[in-house]
Amino acid sequence: MGEWTQFNEGDHVPNDGEYMEVGENAFHMGISNPKTVSLKKGDTFPATSNHNRKWHRKGLRQ
Repeated sequence: MGEWTQFNEGDHVPNDGEYMEVGENAFHMGISNPKTVSLKKGDTFPATSNHNRKWHRKGLRQ
């Protein structure tokens, strides 16, 4: 089994690290000023700026 790569608000953080928002067409167009947070394992993800966005661990490929 693999680890999830995208998370929703309220999900538990699987590992310590920095997470940033990703969304539709983020790979091609990017997101202007994506929210970035530092979280510890077991914390919960905060709300995103937009309902179409999810959290993704910073530095990992999508």
